[in-house]
Amino acid sequence: MNCELLATCSALGYLEGDTYHKESDCLESVKDLIRYLRHEDDTRDVRQQLGAGQIVQNDLLPIITQHRQDKALFDACIRLMVNLTQPAMLCFGKVPDDPVFRFHFLQVTSHLQAYKEAFASETVFGILSETLYDLLQLDWEQRQEEDNLLIERILLLVRNVLHIPANPNEEKKVDDDASVHDRVLWALHMSGFDDLVKFLASAQSEQQWSMHVLEIISLMFRDQTPEALVSAGHARSAEEKQRDSQELESLRQKEHAEKRSRTLQRGTRHSRFGGSYVIQGLKAIGDKDVIYHRNLQNFKNYTHDMGKAVRCVPKRNRKAQECKDKRRSALNVRLFLREFCVDFLDNCYNRLMYLVKENLIREQSQQHDETYYLWTLSFFMAFNRGNGFRADLVSETMTIRAFHFIERNITNYYEMLLTDRKEATSWSRRMHLALKAYQELLLTVNEMDRSQDETIRQSSSVIKSNVFYLMEYREIFLTLLRKYDETRQPHSYLKDLVESTHLFLRMLERFCKGRKNLMVQRKNVKRKKSQVLSGSKSERLDLPTINNHLSLFCLQLSESLTESIVPFDATSETPLEEQRTEAMVRVQDALLARLGPEALGLLRAARSVWPEGDVFGSADVEPEEELELLKQILHANLPRPSPPDTGVEEDEDGAELEEEELESVQVSETEFNFLDFIKRFANPSIVRPYLLLLKSYSKNTPHTNHCIARMLHRLAVDLKMDALLFQLSVFHLFNKILSDPAAAAYKELVTFAKYVLNRFFSLTAQNNKAYVELLFWKNVGAVREMTEGYSKDGCVLSFGQKPTWTEEEEEELRKLYEEHRDSEVPDIVETLLPLLSNSNRNRRQVVTQLVRMGLVDNAKELKKPKKGTRIVLWTEEQEEELQMLFEEYRDSDDVLGNILKKLTAKRSRARVVDKLLSMGLVSERRELYKKRSRSAQGKSSGKGMTEEEFLAELTQGFPDDSVDRDDEDEREDESEESEEEDDEEEERERSQNGGRRSQSMNSPVERRADVGTMVYALHQAGMSGPLLWLQNCLNKTAIDRENDGLSQPVPLFPVTEASEDAMENKSFLRLLRKLGMRAPADEQVFDKTLTGVYFPAREPQQVEDEEDSTEQRAQALRALLLARTRKRHTSEDTGMCGSFILCTLCQMAQFNYSFLTELSINFSCIHFRSQEKTSTKRSRSRVLDDDEEENGIVLLLLF
Repeated sequence: MNCELLATCSALGYLEGDTYHKESDCLESVKDLIRYLRHEDDTRDVRQQLGAGQIVQNDLLPIITQHRQDKALFDACIRLMVNLTQPAMLCFGKVPDDPVFRFHFLQVTSHLQAYKEAFASETVFGILSETLYDLLQLDWEQRQEEDNLLIERILLLVRNVLHIPANPNEEKKVDDDASVHDRVLWALHMSGFDDLVKFLASAQSEQQWSMHVLEIISLMFRDQTPEALVSAGHARSAEEKQRDSQELESLRQKEHAEKRSRTLQRGTRHSRFGGSYVIQGLKAIGDKDVIYHRNLQNFKNYTHDMGKAVRCVPKRNRKAQECKDKRRSALNVRLFLREFCVDFLDNCYNRLMYLVKENLIREQSQQHDETYYLWTLSFFMAFNRGNGFRADLVSETMTIRAFHFIERNITNYYEMLLTDRKEATSWSRRMHLALKAYQELLLTVNEMDRSQDETIRQSSSVIKSNVFYLMEYREIFLTLLRKYDETRQPHSYLKDLVESTHLFLRMLERFCKGRKNLMVQRKNVKRKKSQVLSGSKSERLDLPTINNHLSLFCLQLSESLTESIVPFDATSETPLEEQRTEAMVRVQDALLARLGPEALGLLRAARSVWPEGDVFGSADVEPEEELELLKQILHANLPRPSPPDTGVEEDEDGAELEEEELESVQVSETEFNFLDFIKRFANPSIVRPYLLLLKSYSKNTPHTNHCIARMLHRLAVDLKMDALLFQLSVFHLFNKILSDPAAAAYKELVTFAKYVLNRFFSLTAQNNKAYVELLFWKNVGAVREMTEGYSKDGCVLSFGQKPTWTEEEEEELRKLYEEHRDSEVPDIVETLLPLLSNSNRNRRQVVTQLVRMGLVDNAKELKKPKKGTRIVLWTEEQEEELQMLFEEYRDSDDVLGNILKKLTAKRSRARVVDKLLSMGLVSERRELYKKRSRSAQGKSSGKGMTEEEFLAELTQGFPDDSVDRDDEDEREDESEESEEEDDEEEERERSQNGGRRSQSMNSPVERRADVGTMVYALHQAGMSGPLLWLQNCLNKTAIDRENDGLSQPVPLFPVTEASEDAMENKSFLRLLRKLGMRAPADEQVFDKTLTGVYFPAREPQQVEDEEDSTEQRAQALRALLLARTRKRHTSEDTGMCGSFILCTLCQMAQFNYSFLTELSINFSCIHFRSQEKTSTKRSRSRVLDDDEEENGIVLLLLF
């Protein structure tokens, strides 16, 4: 030890027995030691000398335990011990690679381990607990700055002591034996320090210590597992006993198999009579067969590598090392830690995690502190699942924000793993920690699904819908599997990744099964290529290709394109001569970018501006001369201005800005298909990690093997991609599993391996190249070629590669087309396909080639004719068949449907209906409508149905959906055009029938198309009063007709002055006509000063006819649905809360209104506001009086 350090340590005092006698200048000596540590060198020599002198064990700890009353000395000793116990990683920055510094690093670590053993004392932690308790008893106003510093230093000292790693070579402890860390935890517990930690985590006034508390808690449970703590003090469950028995049985079978193999390997004769053998078919280094000089019992283990020196694997190619295994602490330690977990979850978890999360988001913490957050989240949520799951205890971390935070950290860790190669191991461990937290979130959501509480299950459904909707959460496992690297990420990481993927897919599959369709988010990244090429890039272009491009494009341009090109800038200060050179450069740039028409247009525009000298050609230049001039400009070495040098940093920023401009992300929604999502896992880069984990099947848990087998089953069975596993290394692994003596313990793997092998040998009977394919990993395209057959030439065509046409095939196609183009065949393409020599050509390829060769102008000319238009006339036999079918099914519930099924000549529904009418078999189309039973009518009228079911039932087959159906029909494939025509004719017939019924009742739906716009315009014009008056009149008339059951013309008389003015307004009268009201005849006007408008009357027999009532009811329901649809569309189009829509007033006035009461349809009605009110708030309320509410009749007015 240095003499100055030795003198300073001697001046502290001395220990006599159990009593420590301090010197008079003890405080100054402690301060001197702090000053020495501040100026130590890179080898940390002062720290090593103080550790070798055992100053902490012999001086500092006795001082704080026996001289606690000296506050200044106590504070200085705590400060010195915080410095001495800081981790070696902080002292050196990282684990040194240099052998000398590595030695110093190990020396510092060994001194820290000696310090930790000295701190395993109840007396030391008792002093620290009492001091911390006294400081926390002070109010916030009474605390001084020194008190806060001492609190922080005590917390840091405890954190440093808990952080010191164990020395397994020195301890050599087994499970259930107390290690040094266990003894420190027990001393911490006996002193009551753990209660102070829980107080700091839950107290609102102590939230500034949240990060220190989180670090201490995570270090306390460093060697523990949630499962071990949950089962502490409990007897083993039946599941645990069964699992242990299975493991013992597999070990016993392996042991018996090894004994049998050793017995077979023993020779019956002495080894000197072993003999020599020639292995036929196995060549040695030369051309002769291998000579084997060993016993035959070991022959199956023979390889050419026997006797060779094992090559050293390069460091960069070595597999990542696993973290140290967890050990089981002593029972008393596990019991007190279990109680700590229960109390922490009940009182502290949600609050502490909220504070830590806020500090991390606001960047008020130190670097990499988020790892403590991730560990705490995964550990305590796993403990909560095992110890009687309660969702309210972990509600803070069960949010979408938690998913987003963890997903962002996983992405960041992976990026740093690729960029920071020197610290790849640390980034890999952090990434593994984040993956464990993400897995625990999924497990907790899955546990919430099993809860008996309906509220918790609904919360789980909301979380899952958000997680499955966003693309980042769905595809994170695809990315992680594809990017797995065994040299950087350990085997345990792959195990957790496979299990997490299995859980996510199982949850997603279950979520999709309960829904007909699931809309998810999709992001499309479009990259735009830059059209302007620099001079250096232009030199590398293929100039002959550009010359051919110039010869192909048309030299005639439209006048609009020529006029839109301006070759010079009149407002620029650049002289015209320089602008002429710039125009020439612009022409060359356009040619290099293969923008022929733009280059030609710019050339002609420049010729009109600079005609002198014929620089851009003469005025009467020929097209051939223009083409030659463009070629000269293309090959010319034109002077280009050099870009200004703005520095390297600005160039990099410009490149980044250009890259951002060239990429655009478009977010859209699409319908999710689970099977399509699974297809994305059918990739060799994703299958390889699964097979890599399967190699250690004997060491894996049964659940891990099940996850692997389930994913491979999805690919091989569900997707029928079993050929994806036809690879030699996979078969070698399957052979190892099948020949394993303990194969009975892996029934699932054995069954799957036999299935894949059977499929392979079945394929070999059809494809004799399958054995060669075993040598290669295959993508989806190669799998399809291997199973469905190769191309005609024997080469495998990749997807997206267009089939080529030879000159002979093009000439053959040209001749055949010329021969049959004037024939009267309905489909020339179908005629040409059988005549082609290459029978593998399909219709699309032939049509595309005909367009490319210029034989047809457009592919629409060769469109496949619709099948529905071929059958037009009805023969006598067909008419007799139709009449016979009608007589047979005329009393059935669905006459038309049964006839269409039995017709020999298939025709559309509309043509069958027209033929039945023309033959006089039916008098009206309604006689062919499908009849409903009483139960069906009750359901269709709305009884016992939810609003969603009612609307879904209402929207089926209505004419209002014809627009949406037409949009969907336009996206159908050409092969289904005949069915499209039938559907369109059926929709046309329905719309026509609906129009006729509407016309008969003077209230067509088409006339109400712009009612909302008209009402909104009248409201804006200040006619709110007349509109309100009109609504009240219609409501009262509807009630009267409902009570009387008859419809009589009712005059509409204006009473107020505003109503009279409205009756003279053309827009208001137009609205009345749109609503189906008619002006009175001359003899109906009682007073010329009054203008009357009447409701249309209906026949009394219509009330008694129940069949008509059903049709009217359906018509009114369609109108109500139309009103709701218009409300939604209007609010979206105008950007406002809505607009005035007066819906179905005239129509509802003619019907039996009792069905509205039965349905109990209550629509919100909104008061009209007068023009004088200036408030902009839109209120919604019912415009009803008491009588109207009793009858349940509500007419819709929306604003």
